[in-house]
Amino acid sequence: MNIPFSPPFIDQAVIDQVVDTLKSNWITTGPKVKALEQEIVKLTGTQAAVCVNSWTSGAILTLKWFGIKEGDEVILPAYTYSATALSVLHCGATPVMVDIKDDFTIDPEEVRKAITTRTKAILAVDIAGWPCDYNALAEIVNDPLIKEEFVPASNTQRMLGRILLIADAAHSIGAKYDERAAALKSDIAIFSFHAVKNITTAEGGCICLNLPEPFNTAAEYSFLKVFSLNGQNKDAFAKSMGTGWRYDILFQGYKMNMPDLCAAVGLAQLLQYGDKLLPSRKAIALKYLNAFINCPWAILPTLQDERRESSYHLFPLRIKGITEAKRDHIIDYLAKAGINVNVHFIPMPMFTLFKSLGYDIKNYPNAYKQYAAEISLPIYPQLTDAEIDFIVESMIEAVQLEVEMEKSVQMAAQIPA
Repeated sequence: MNIPFSPPFIDQAVIDQVVDTLKSNWITTGPKVKALEQEIVKLTGTQAAVCVNSWTSGAILTLKWFGIKEGDEVILPAYTYSATALSVLHCGATPVMVDIKDDFTIDPEEVRKAITTRTKAILAVDIAGWPCDYNALAEIVNDPLIKEEFVPASNTQRMLGRILLIADAAHSIGAKYDERAAALKSDIAIFSFHAVKNITTAEGGCICLNLPEPFNTAAEYSFLKVFSLNGQNKDAFAKSMGTGWRYDILFQGYKMNMPDLCAAVGLAQLLQYGDKLLPSRKAIALKYLNAFINCPWAILPTLQDERRESSYHLFPLRIKGITEAKRDHIIDYLAKAGINVNVHFIPMPMFTLFKSLGYDIKNYPNAYKQYAAEISLPIYPQLTDAEIDFIVESMIEAVQLEVEMEKSVQMAAQIPA
């Protein structure tokens, strides 16, 4: 077999939406983007959705909107994709990395200890689609003593009056928390629509607003739309609809808008998400769970508890007592069998860039522990039962071979020369 890790879901509905866009002769930001934003609001229940060209763009816009700059600090987990920290660096601020819990999510107690008078935001990451403990994080940012230490340096920060809670929801569109969309648990949730995500626009992202009073959602939405288009107060579609050619540049913005051609892919998928795509991902995850539940070496991901439910973006299987090198042997075995797996994630302090900035993986022992034992298995709607069975059988064989090899090495070490 040849089983890819995460191919995009492209069916006739997706093709039809893209063709419709091409035939309309309007391929940059226009009606498809607006329709996608409206469907995201419908799915999440958030106040507004601003589609952009990547998760990273969405994070930079959000941090800049909040006035984050050089000298400020943003707390985030050491265990995430590098874009989480890079977005902070692009604003001139300092990423303050903290360790994670055993479920891969940021540890609220470590967050509390990391807060200083320079802390302006927390970027919590929903790994594999599993929501962070947002209730605990909300308690922290709303703690009267912590609010007293908050030093606002922009009008937006003064309006909020506390640390901004941002959900890096790149993995978690469709995740639930207290029977509602998990995106409602943060001030702002940012989705990724990269090619491997549950919903894709090839490349893309979305900023979902859930701001408290006295924020005016319509005003913030309009600002972010202009901010993502070079600070220009009238986009090309508006001009084409007879509003006139003249426009103004209101402030120094960015070119981060999503085009309709990309939005068409995501729109077609999102219209099928609740009834088809998300349930199929859940079904595959449960098959894996049932297949590995009696394996003594398996550490299974939490998919649902009394308050939260995953979006089933990844199935992060861990192996008890394994080393990083032995984990890699198992991945090599699976690759030779035609199964493409992945690892989520290499902790950021292990990368050259972050080492050069003074981060050390030794300060994040649980992040390394989870990384060294983790293998992400394929999970997407196109997987067949036969492919799932083959993945499970191959995984069990690979672990058993590694165990037997370790026993052989130990026995050889005990034989006198």
